[in-house]
Amino acid sequence: MPTNPTNKTNTERQVFALVDVNNFYVSCERTFNPKLENRPLVVLSNNDGCAVARSNEVKALGVKMGTPWFQLKDLAKKHHIVALSSNYTLYGDMSDRVMTLLREFSPHVEVYSIDECFLSVQGMNLLWPSATQLGQTMRKRIRQWLGLPVCVGFGPSKTLAKLANHIAKKQLAFEGVCDLGSLSAEQIYALFSNIAVREVWGVGSQISAKLEAAGIKTVQQLRDTPPAWLRTKFGVVMERTARELNGVSCLALEEITPPRKQIISSRSFGQMVYKRADLEESVASHVSTAAEKLRAQHSVCNAIQVFIHTNPFREQDPQYANSITVPLTCASSDTRLLIRAALFGLKRIYRPGFAYKKAGVMLTGISAAALVQKSLFADHALDEKSARLMAAMDQLNRRYGNQTVTVFSTATQKPWSMRRENKTPCYTTQWNDVPVAYAR
Repeated sequence: MPTNPTNKTNTERQVFALVDVNNFYVSCERTFNPKLENRPLVVLSNNDGCAVARSNEVKALGVKMGTPWFQLKDLAKKHHIVALSSNYTLYGDMSDRVMTLLREFSPHVEVYSIDECFLSVQGMNLLWPSATQLGQTMRKRIRQWLGLPVCVGFGPSKTLAKLANHIAKKQLAFEGVCDLGSLSAEQIYALFSNIAVREVWGVGSQISAKLEAAGIKTVQQLRDTPPAWLRTKFGVVMERTARELNGVSCLALEEITPPRKQIISSRSFGQMVYKRADLEESVASHVSTAAEKLRAQHSVCNAIQVFIHTNPFREQDPQYANSITVPLTCASSDTRLLIRAALFGLKRIYRPGFAYKKAGVMLTGISAAALVQKSLFADHALDEKSARLMAAMDQLNRRYGNQTVTVFSTATQKPWSMRRENKTPCYTTQWNDVPVAYAR
């Protein structure tokens, strides 16, 4: 593997790091409740439906990702599995803390997901004796400051860094850090020859099945396949993946997240909903969430889609599903205008007599607010007032908690709210939930 291409010095060659928090949701819960350490633990999805995070103890029992909780009840009773409701506020804040800490090691950071981050560590050998020591310092710092276990992979391309992280997780000999640049060609060949091709970043189940049918079953076999042949059979993406596996960096670090072209906010109800008033509260709540995300990327939208549907798995119930797209007269990010349009659309598609399971909204026609042509007949003073009002509302909600200030009043009891029967406190974002330590 050409880890150090010719005519480039060691300080000039590109090196990526991929830092990944192990069993992120589970680890967040264990940070604030040490009694959960070494106990089988799962975190459940919305409405306590499926296992979306599993501790190593649960994985050892053969529990697969996405297994419905009701199917695990007997196993949970036998092995004393603890099940917690998802606490997205906690997980989001802990993720922000991890990413902030990692920026102390490199200014070039790409937040890939809530628990994964790419860093460019090119030239870091001037500050650290080796990439492995840099990775171990990252692990110790995050563990000490945040209580979260992470693994780190290093490689000359993002795909190799991702694969190195996989090796660091699966092989205890690496002690949580794998630097492919420090391994010999023979060591890399032995490692890659024993890793299934489906473990390569970007190779999904369908592509891996086609690769295996073509005789490409391991990472090493994919690496040895001519890129031109892969492009002919599987397209340019697979050709790029093969080049990345051979140390040719084809994927740049995306330090700035591109604005979303669509923003969706939806969620299944904790119980069946029948009344339009309850649906209106749910839709208004989703609009508020979507509009806040829209403003965060300094964008506006020119249309909003509203959708509702019943539960297709309750075959005994009459079924109904519908959606409608409502165009806006002028592109906007004002929550008040978006809620008004959404409720107008909901009124058109709502039908009484059905047990609704889910509702949601999607903002479309998104563009940068600064690039939108204002109407000659619009009241620009009102636009400025709207912008100031929305900015003040967002600031208050960031400071005092989500939906501290809302546009649409809702009832205290919300039948449409998500069911979370075993949710832990928001330890890091709510004053009332901050843990209290007692000294003797």
